[in-house]
Amino acid sequence: MKRHLTIMSAAAAVVIAMTVSGCGGAAEAGSTAGGATEVKELRYQGSANAVTLPELAQDLGYLGDIKLNWVGNTISGPQDIQSAATGQTDFGGAFAGAVVKLVEAGAPVKAVINYYGEDEKTFNGFYVKEDSPIRTARDFIGKKIAVNTLGAHADAVISTYLQKNGLSAEDIKQVQLVVVPPNDTEEAIRRGQVDAGSLGGVLQDKAIAGGGLRSVFSDAELFGTFAGGPYVLRTDFIAKNPNTTRTFTTGVAKAIEWERNTPREEVIARFTKILQERGRNENPAALQYWKSVGVPAKGEIKDEDFTRWSKWLKDTGIIKGELDPKKLYTNEFNALVTG
Repeated sequence: MKRHLTIMSAAAAVVIAMTVSGCGGAAEAGSTAGGATEVKELRYQGSANAVTLPELAQDLGYLGDIKLNWVGNTISGPQDIQSAATGQTDFGGAFAGAVVKLVEAGAPVKAVINYYGEDEKTFNGFYVKEDSPIRTARDFIGKKIAVNTLGAHADAVISTYLQKNGLSAEDIKQVQLVVVPPNDTEEAIRRGQVDAGSLGGVLQDKAIAGGGLRSVFSDAELFGTFAGGPYVLRTDFIAKNPNTTRTFTTGVAKAIEWERNTPREEVIARFTKILQERGRNENPAALQYWKSVGVPAKGEIKDEDFTRWSKWLKDTGIIKGELDPKKLYTNEFNALVTG
């Protein structure tokens, strides 16, 4: 697929990450030489008009004495985990394949819990206008598809879908991915600026409610229920702050289960309250379309969360040989998994 990367390369991120590691970094300010005092404030990037799992966990009291320090909103998953790798934030989340790319390039990060996933209610669909001639995989040849970023979830799903439906490498090269901010994707499709676009979550439901769009395929149709991506922390942060890491990871796991077991209306009401109280001048209207947490039980990470994308990872040159998922993650700090 045609692609012009707009994000900082993983290799560059690694160089900066090592520089940060060598000079300490803001995240270590609360630590003593003996490790007696751990960091109690975690810097992170949020998402406009949405409530992240850590934000929900904090509001529900699941983070104990740990406070979140919002430093701005992320533009994409790869950017979010690169910020964590370089010490600009303390944790970040992204598509599993993007995590592989960063680790393969040498970034000192480790996944600790899955934070997003797909199920029959919550998934990423690829939409076109109702009267579009696109109905099969072959119809995408020569067309433009809007994605939020390159080298991430939508990129991997599209590639897998096209391959599974018999398109050759040459055919796939003729499918052009265009980076469009998620909030603008619906309008880009409706105006004909792109032929199709990836929509998920509340943005997907809002677009469907507006009428005139239809889905060609979805990632849930390809894979069923699955985990899409994890939160990562730097390995040096984990080593110096094991209790904080455990509280954070377990708190997020509790927030996942709270969403799963709480009536939908109560979840939306809680999200709305959090949005209104944090004072970021956001619009809570889209929250009414929330359906499910999507993340498989307790956020537990498994090998297949990464190996699912092995072919795509090889085809794009991110990995050369066989993928070793064990070096990418740990469930050690998720008390809902370890008991």
